[in-house]
Amino acid sequence: MQLVHGRRRELAVADVMGLLNRFGRHEWLHVIDLDAATGKGVNRALVRELCVRAKREHGMKVRVGGGIRTVRRAAQLAGLGVAQIIIGSAAFKNGKPNLAFLRRMRKRLRRKKILIALDAANGKIVVHGWRTSLRVSPREVMRQFEPYCGGFLCTDVDREGTMRGVNLEWFRELRAATKLPIVAAGGISSHREIRVLEKLGMDAAVGMALYKNRVR
Repeated sequence: MQLVHGRRRELAVADVMGLLNRFGRHEWLHVIDLDAATGKGVNRALVRELCVRAKREHGMKVRVGGGIRTVRRAAQLAGLGVAQIIIGSAAFKNGKPNLAFLRRMRKRLRRKKILIALDAANGKIVVHGWRTSLRVSPREVMRQFEPYCGGFLCTDVDREGTMRGVNLEWFRELRAATKLPIVAAGGISSHREIRVLEKLGMDAAVGMALYKNRVR
């Protein structure tokens, strides 16, 4: 499943393992459990199988996000073989960084296993399935989060799923705000954009353009 602007759902595909085989040449498999994110359950068995097959058949690493609200849940995913756990809404409480939660997380997991999602719409961080907007921008909170994670997943929600091209100016601003690794997402649709992001020291999370064979 792919979201457009964080709202409209597209590309519901039943053959998840077929997608794994199709994209097996890449280093990372990026998985967001939308059921977990919306409180409709978790896809534990599917995540376990993806981790096993991705590593065994393709040498890929798997990062997983979506509805990870407790330290226990994060630890369970790590036990399934997930290489990076994406923490999104739970990284905030009352609109501010939830550092108490992240301290507990760091006691159970190595720092490099934790990737904090800083998704933004109209320049401000959005949480709870991208439905709630906070008053802060990603670059305003990065330094506070740095001691508790191995990097950031930054999604430009305004362009997510649109294939309209990446907002390089925004990602350059984020690159200047932290030295930690950044995974960039949102609108990426060309090899040139991927190369530019790589020169900035960022990985590219490409979704819709890959699914539709539209990477230029």
